Amino acid sequence: MKLFTPKALVCIVALTATSAFAEPAKSLRHAEGATELRQSVFKLLGSNMGQLGAMAKGKIAFDATVAERNAKRINQLSLMIADYTKTDTSAFKVKTEALGAVWEKPLEFSQSIEKLTLASLNLQKVAATKNESAIKNAIGGVGKSCGGCHDVFKAE
Repeated sequence: MKLFTPKALVCIVALTATSAFAEPAKSLRHAEGATELRQSVFKLLGSNMGQLGAMAKGKIAFDATVAERNAKRINQLSLMIADYTKTDTSAFKVKTEALGAVWEKPLEFSQSIEKLTLASLNLQKVAATKNESAIKNAIGGVGKSCGGCHDVFKAE
């Protein structure tokens, strides 16, 4: 008997990490450290997504193997987002693009993480087919999940 679907499990893990365990930073130093770690995860996400986006737009050569590898990395990183956003740094003046909504809207934020996780899983599956058109479409799904999160939780 299956207790949870993969989608439900992702949502439960993300929601738990971002709401039940979210805690305010205890000091400026704590906030700065948490911010640095959080930004590291997002820089790695951006690095992997940037390559996929360039591939999808024809700016670099298409490579299904790279798409599959980057999708796997994005998926792994998506599973870290909740852990690295559990410290609420909004009470401190730290250099960040994260909006307070990350901690004020934990369910919505968890759902955004889930969308990225599922889109990157889909891209991994599609990339294994080596079908360029399908892969580019799946890259678009990952990009859409990123953009949806940026719209609400990131200052641009």
